[in-house]
Amino acid sequence: GDDTPVSSEEPLSPAPGVETVCVFPKNAGKIVPAGEETELLVGLQNEGESTLNVVAVHSTLHLPYDHKMYGQNLTVQSFYNASVPVSVQATFPYTFAVSKFLQPGAYDLVGYIVYEIDQHPYQNVFYNGTIEVVEVGGLLSVESVFLITLGIALLGLLGLWAYGQVQQLSKKTKKGPKVELGTGTTDANMDEWLEGYRVCKGQSQEKQIDSRLLGLARHFRI
Repeated sequence: GDDTPVSSEEPLSPAPGVETVCVFPKNAGKIVPAGEETELLVGLQNEGESTLNVVAVHSTLHLPYDHKMYGQNLTVQSFYNASVPVSVQATFPYTFAVSKFLQPGAYDLVGYIVYEIDQHPYQNVFYNGTIEVVEVGGLLSVESVFLITLGIALLGLLGLWAYGQVQQLSKKTKKGPKVELGTGTTDANMDEWLEGYRVCKGQSQEKQIDSRLLGLARHFRI
């Protein structure tokens, strides 16, 4: 990284054989929402001659065109008993937050890791590059897009299902009265036919009885 001093204090230099790297987990664009915490990982490799003890990680924010002007001093994160033996790699998490009142835009972030070897302090610049500060709520994450898309799809499926149910209910409702009316009409016709049959049959029997009585009367008269 760039070891150009950015502090008015006497700068610390890196120890020989100590290398650092920086990673923004799941944040390749280095997007930093104003007022919210952002995490990065500091990787340190000790290829020196002695064990080192990590003391702290801190960073500063600058305008991209002038590093002499501080934008903001960010979080100082201290570590205790964080020793890194020779030929060992170690990773240290660092969480920082820029002011929520910071104007959105591109800024330069300079990150430092401070450590001691044989009680002598050293410092490496693990990151010196651009970050993008955005307003909270102005960033639509991949997870948010996925959830919104899933919600729309589920609503669409629910709408299709409800439409199908309404169509089936409508068909059943239309068929129902026809069956009932047909049955009712058939039953009524059957009742009328039977009633007529009974009347006709009764009348026929009465005529037969009357004829027999007339015949008997005529016989006795003779």
